[in-house]
Amino acid sequence: MTPAAALRASFAAQGAPARVGVAVSGGGDSMALLVLAAEWARAEGVTLAAVSVDHGLRPEAAEEAAAVARDCAALRVAHETLRWADPGGAGNLQDAARRARQRLIARWAVGRDIAHVALGHTLDDQAETVLMRLARGSGVDGLSAMAPARSSHGVTWLRPLLGVRRAALRAELRARGVSWAEDPGNDDPRFERVKARRALAALAPLGIDAAGLAETAARLGSARDALAQGAEAAARRFLRVEAGDVLLARGRLLALPGETRARIVAHVLCRVASAEYRPRHAKLAALIERIASGRGGTLHGCRVTVADDTVRVTRELQALRGVTAPPGALWDGRWRVTGPDSGGLHIAALGSQGLAAVPDWRRTGLPRATLQASPAVWQGDALVAAPLAGAGQGWQALLEDGTRATISSLLSR
Repeated sequence: MTPAAALRASFAAQGAPARVGVAVSGGGDSMALLVLAAEWARAEGVTLAAVSVDHGLRPEAAEEAAAVARDCAALRVAHETLRWADPGGAGNLQDAARRARQRLIARWAVGRDIAHVALGHTLDDQAETVLMRLARGSGVDGLSAMAPARSSHGVTWLRPLLGVRRAALRAELRARGVSWAEDPGNDDPRFERVKARRALAALAPLGIDAAGLAETAARLGSARDALAQGAEAAARRFLRVEAGDVLLARGRLLALPGETRARIVAHVLCRVASAEYRPRHAKLAALIERIASGRGGTLHGCRVTVADDTVRVTRELQALRGVTAPPGALWDGRWRVTGPDSGGLHIAALGSQGLAAVPDWRRTGLPRATLQASPAVWQGDALVAAPLAGAGQGWQALLEDGTRATISSLLSR
């Protein structure tokens, strides 16, 4: 299948969206995506918009984004450059940049009523991802690698060129006389992806190549879908949501096969913590062992308690320190708090200080930890309202995803 045909098929599978965004870095893959998407959009009458992110990590990045803007102007595609204002210096910088890029692009898309954003990942990227995850000891989910379409941050992310080789895209650009930028990081052996790329070349004599690894990822993706469906069916029988906490019937959970049990617990942790990625296998297995022995623990920004046959997963208060939002906006990725007056107010966790200001909180029947991690309305350091603790004062806290959404979203991870 040609790159253009692959792109058309991918967009057609989404029901021919009326507005599409494309993320363009200026590299060969994303430039090919831009050119092909522009042709498709003109033919289909679709509104196309492009976005670039300047992470501020390389001096060349600003000029590369400017070059993309010029190319977009020539193609009559609207373009905007977003900038990462606070890269910091700790932890995995590449991973932090990737996460920031996704957040910025999602915010850009949602603000422009764009529900689908296309990314320029290729078959080579897929194969390299499989190798990297194999090195980390990933299971079925990890080794199924990147999906052609997935939803997060309110956007459906498309990878229409996931079955196309990197070389084929560059051939398309050369044939059209389109230039692209080369990131020097693509040859820096300090980076994991560069190591995977070189390892893949070394494995070629054994018959292990990009196409074969991509096929393996596709087969594992089918296995992952079957496991997800089984986990969803099982969760329907014993999972419920209460005040943002997820409650599981311990006996039914532990009676499940190990893979299904781990999948449900990992997914619940991600939902409660609004986390994109599941915890590492060893830590997850240790938590499940503690649940089996009647104990709990903390993991992934969640507090897990066991009482009789009930496992309760609560947002950990410590993970909410400094997390604020204006009234009406989404707080902690799950809660939306609305009320009579929003002037000068903000939403933050109720905490121990706020709970102490609500003497009748025990009438709610909810655990202390649940209420402390619940959203409250503040004016500076003064508590205005605590809807879940029985002090609503005309304010309401609505959970974005209840039991049905929590269970059905098992299929989306």
